[in-house]
Amino acid sequence: MNADALVCRVALPVPVPRLFDYRWPTDLPANPGSRVLVTFANRKLVGVVLEFGLPSIDIARIKPVHQVIDPALPVPEPLLELARWAAAYYCHPIGEVAATMLPTALRRVDRPQPRPRLAWNLTSAGRAVDPGSLTRAPRQRQALESLTRRPMESDALLSAGVSSDVLRRLADKGWVERISAANLSEHQPTAGPSLTEAQAAAVAQITAKLERFSPLLLEGITGSGKTEVYLAAIRRCLELDRQALVIVPEIGLTPQLSERFRQRLGGRLAVVHSGLGDPERAQTWVDAARGRLDVVIGTRSAVFTPLPRPGLIVVDEEHDLSLKQQDGLHYSARDLAVQRAKMLDIPVVLGSATPSLESIHNAETGKYDHAVLPRRPGAARLPEVRLIDVRGHLPEHGLSGEVLQALDQHLSQGGQALVFLNRRGFAPVLICNACGWTAECRRCDARMTFHQADDQLRCHHCGMEQKRPTLCPDCGSSRVIPLGVGTERLAALLQRRFSQVPVHRIDRDTVRGRTAFADLVTKVMTGQPCILVGTQMLAKGHDFPGVTLVCVVNIDQALFSSDFRATERTAQLLTQVSGRAGRNDAGGTVLLQTHHPDHPLFEQVLRTGYGRFARLLIRERQAAAFPPCGHMALLRAEALKKQDAERFLDAAMGCLPVPPEVDLYGPMPSPMERRAGRYRLQLLLLCPDRGKLQRFLRSWSKSLFDLKDARRARWSLDVDPQDSI
Repeated sequence: MNADALVCRVALPVPVPRLFDYRWPTDLPANPGSRVLVTFANRKLVGVVLEFGLPSIDIARIKPVHQVIDPALPVPEPLLELARWAAAYYCHPIGEVAATMLPTALRRVDRPQPRPRLAWNLTSAGRAVDPGSLTRAPRQRQALESLTRRPMESDALLSAGVSSDVLRRLADKGWVERISAANLSEHQPTAGPSLTEAQAAAVAQITAKLERFSPLLLEGITGSGKTEVYLAAIRRCLELDRQALVIVPEIGLTPQLSERFRQRLGGRLAVVHSGLGDPERAQTWVDAARGRLDVVIGTRSAVFTPLPRPGLIVVDEEHDLSLKQQDGLHYSARDLAVQRAKMLDIPVVLGSATPSLESIHNAETGKYDHAVLPRRPGAARLPEVRLIDVRGHLPEHGLSGEVLQALDQHLSQGGQALVFLNRRGFAPVLICNACGWTAECRRCDARMTFHQADDQLRCHHCGMEQKRPTLCPDCGSSRVIPLGVGTERLAALLQRRFSQVPVHRIDRDTVRGRTAFADLVTKVMTGQPCILVGTQMLAKGHDFPGVTLVCVVNIDQALFSSDFRATERTAQLLTQVSGRAGRNDAGGTVLLQTHHPDHPLFEQVLRTGYGRFARLLIRERQAAAFPPCGHMALLRAEALKKQDAERFLDAAMGCLPVPPEVDLYGPMPSPMERRAGRYRLQLLLLCPDRGKLQRFLRSWSKSLFDLKDARRARWSLDVDPQDSI
């Protein structure tokens, strides 16, 4: 191939499903995966070279590449292969897929570039300080105690709740010093508990197939020790000099998990999530690509971490909705992890106490191996679960007398309690007691939530905020009152009622900043009596050994949703929240307040357990040809004018003949028709055969880009949608 006439085909971050040709520099080798700076539509963009070829027109008419960025570090070919697969499967422009794979600092020339990962070490002066003397500086004491054991990387200290400000103050005193993480010697891993028979069998199942693709569903009840299985399998992986990737659904899970992994594995480990700065995330990507890391733990986007020595992928809490990207490229990190493991020919473990119906179905049909952890280790046992019938009662701000009595009992016995309410703010409704007016969002079909701490109304869908009105806008009455209970109001009530113990509120309003969640976990892990009040953030696999009582305040709101997945989600949530109790030998109790104690979901889940209930749901889905026994896609459109979204969807329905095996429903309004000032409509596609649906979607999606009405509306195609339809 003539180097003077070489053209590179570049994936650019633009919503166009094609590659773009640019003239390649004659003095550089042709490396697919190179990041390049090019001119596109009078602006500079960073793209990724996917392939090379000869020009089809005069080479002089083709724009040149302005710069090849870091030629020694191209995007690895396995990631390019994954990008091509994702673009085809999710029917998404390849350039936007390639951009999604890269940390922000690696796809922008005007952002901070990667910088070496740092660690902290005690100086001789710091070793002379008694941490116990720092009674008025608990964070500084915690930092010194942590560094006494060994030097630690910045993100490890962050995961333990030690902020960069604390470290800077200690450095100013001359007690700690920064060193390069590359200079850290690997510490000796600590031994873990003996594995149960079921855990050992699961580990053997995984490690027997470390050299080939093998998906395994690890189904273990809450507290059964799935993490110990991950650790043992990863340790074997590291002995073979292979890398492991661990994906978790929430940033809140990483502090506990990462520190546990560091102590037990002793190797080179890094954490990647949205709470880190752009340079830190980019450096983790670079270190992983160069083989400097043994284990990477991260949230959804970590599925794109380079692995030159791939050995094992683990997806923890594989059922969690957070693993599905809801905008841009609508990918599932779980499904991409399975596909990536297949491409790399390595095993992938999907772990959960409440597996998704898709994973259970794949295990039942033989596509996945299956391992079960049926009980908790040692003397720990599942908690006792009781339904509290609140019909005909008016609980004090949402809490029945039986719940308050149980809280008194468990706290007086030295236990901790978790009170679950999946509703943020002080009150979900602000209402006029004179005329019935309610505060509604001007931009969404939703009521605004009252937040008393800020004296504000806030829309949890579009983020709009406004001051609480002192008079009713409709009738002028001053009788404007908050109605209902949110976590803010509930926490205030409990703090007044149980003033002898701290009440920690854990939701998206309180857990802000890089160390906020770690700080709360540190307080809870002291084991002192306290009450945790929170939303779904508390139901995602956290291990709080001191919690002996879990109270679910309002589970009823999830029982009557129009979403066909609502029953599955509610059963998962109920099981996960209940599983936070009794994770030690002391046992535990779960109280569920409900106005519908006879609802069949309670009867089936509490009597038979989630596993059997999920398999009953699969039989129902099979009869309706719904996922996981059928396959689904959603075409969404939104516009400032409703008719523009309608016109686009009408045009989409007629641009290609729909094959008889594909059922198309709509156009119909989305569950929330107006959001952030835009009207939202959708088309639903169902097909019993995934391959046939995929073939139609690939042709159809290409036609959608050419529709004239596509310019009037924002649209997206969601393959395997997980949110409400």
